[in-house]
Amino acid sequence: MLSVVRQGLSQAEAARRYGVSWRWVHTLVTRFHAGGMDALEPRTRRPVTKPRTIPAPVRQRIIELRGALTGQGLDAGPVTIAWHLEREHLPAPSTSTIRRILHTAGLITPEPRKRPKASLHHFEADQPNETWQSDFTHWHLADATDVEILNWLDDHSRYLLSCTPHPPVTGQDVIDTFTATINTHGPPGRQSYLRD
Repeated sequence: MLSVVRQGLSQAEAARRYGVSWRWVHTLVTRFHAGGMDALEPRTRRPVTKPRTIPAPVRQRIIELRGALTGQGLDAGPVTIAWHLEREHLPAPSTSTIRRILHTAGLITPEPRKRPKASLHHFEADQPNETWQSDFTHWHLADATDVEILNWLDDHSRYLLSCTPHPPVTGQDVIDTFTATINTHGPPGRQSYLRD
């Protein structure tokens, strides 16, 4: 900066001589003209304000909602809490921020370590219609009826061969849907197996 202001070098020449960018030399010269030598002291990169800071009332309401929803036996996750905040016309932070607030308040129980993905063995049949998988999923209908959805899946293509609801799945349902799927798609090349 002094080589530009006092010795008369151009900013480009000073940048080349000292191995810095022209923009940095320009910044230093501008600071010097605005505030003298004191303006050249290193500056903090910390923002003057924290624009993403969550207001204390919103933070407190997140914690209150977690307690109230949990006490009523309702879902009290970040998505649900964000929904309640919006209904109360409060600014809803992102779900990750809500999760962080709950974690800081000690309201999230850490999950046990999950198995690493490398430990999962992915099985896939070599040919289409070689092997099928059967699986069923529990589901609650809008009228509060509990059903189980029974699926038959081609293990090579992941093509869904059959999908039927049952209240609940019985052994006879498995046999009937397996037989109906064979009638539609032909038998699998290998013996099928059940997986729950």
